[in-house]
Amino acid sequence: MDNRHRNRILILIFIGVFMGSLDIGIVGPALPAIQGQFGVGERLVSWIFAIYILFFMIGTPLMAKLSDIYGRRSIYVLDIFIFALGSIITITALSMEQLLIGRAIQGFGAGGIFPVASAFIGDTFPPEKRGGALGIIGSVWGLSGILGPIIGALLLPYGWQWLFIINIPIAAVIIVLSFIILPASKGRKDVRFDWQGTLVFALMVGFLALGVNQIDTNNVMGSVGSIYVWPFLVLAVLLLPLLVKVEKKSLDPVIQIDLYQSLEVKLATSIAIGTGLCQIAIVFMPALAVVALSLSTSEASLMVIPLVLALGVSAPVIGRLLDKFGTKIVMFTGTFILVIGLFCLSFFASNFYLFIVSGVVTGLGLGTVLGSPLRYIMLTESPPEKRASGQALINFNSSTGQLVGGALIGAVIGSQVDKLVGYQSAYILIAFIAIAMVLLTFGLKNRAEQLKTMKNNPN
Repeated sequence: MDNRHRNRILILIFIGVFMGSLDIGIVGPALPAIQGQFGVGERLVSWIFAIYILFFMIGTPLMAKLSDIYGRRSIYVLDIFIFALGSIITITALSMEQLLIGRAIQGFGAGGIFPVASAFIGDTFPPEKRGGALGIIGSVWGLSGILGPIIGALLLPYGWQWLFIINIPIAAVIIVLSFIILPASKGRKDVRFDWQGTLVFALMVGFLALGVNQIDTNNVMGSVGSIYVWPFLVLAVLLLPLLVKVEKKSLDPVIQIDLYQSLEVKLATSIAIGTGLCQIAIVFMPALAVVALSLSTSEASLMVIPLVLALGVSAPVIGRLLDKFGTKIVMFTGTFILVIGLFCLSFFASNFYLFIVSGVVTGLGLGTVLGSPLRYIMLTESPPEKRASGQALINFNSSTGQLVGGALIGAVIGSQVDKLVGYQSAYILIAFIAIAMVLLTFGLKNRAEQLKTMKNNPN
């Protein structure tokens, strides 16, 4: 395959990634309008975001495994179609229940887009060029997640439905071009799908989301002891060893537990949880700007632009640095910069210019954790037939961080009478989580060790 064909594939799958990841943060500015239209409370409104992440988590390993079995192109097209279907249901929602169903279907389809796209890179790019390609896809993923609130604020005056209407023509174009540009790959027809593992996994994630959503940080111990919290958390914990047991016995597990035999995979997936927490923290930046700088909602949304520009510039560069220096040095530097940016956002948010500088520093760090290094690790550690499943592990852990992080940050903010103090406390908490990510990078392989692993998992 020549470079021109590879670039066409990249452009197409990146558009799909952008569309799917955009809907994580785009609903933020629309939440008050949706709440007003359907007349629901704050806790139910939070599920517009949470249910998307929840089904994103469920769809990620499921669709990744299906792409290993039935081929990348077929499942990529299926993911785009499901996402578009969910968008239509959301647009036409006559009740909050219908809207949540649409968001769930959207998230389920979007969950499969990214791991399949990353696996396409592993299938079509030689090892020495995968870092640069993943750097580009990482920048698209990160930018779309951060740009979501900005685009949402711009479209909102025309009606909240327009946040989802734009998905329909984009999805149609992607589906048509997929059959023209994407190579048809042969799947593995000799296996049965792991329905037991999928069911246990879905129940575990669902119980976790329900439990976390009901925690009240004004009274943490009291709320955890509530009948609305502890039974769901206990069930989630109990289902984890059951999931491991089921997946170990499965001939072709939907979640590749055996990949965790690698220390590198354990470290990468642990860092990915912190990545999700940090990404959700950035979604709250416009709200922080409203409180700290007394800006309007539309003005505050624009305060994310410096961060977005820094992320967009750094992510592709980081992809190239990976091919030269390896993930250990790049991840250490990026997470360290992220820590500095998060602390700056906490302490200097009330100063307009320092807010912008803090956003730039944070964006440079996010270019690493939201970009290619973690996916580079998984491509290196995964054998060819398990590449999509390996990418799914990163998505799953990152989404876990997002799901828990959204509830955690909102709870910390809500526990303080002074909203600014609440935001400062939340960002300090996330900064300490980023410090833990820095420490985990010390255990990653250096460049020489990675090259040795690549030789053991060729092509």
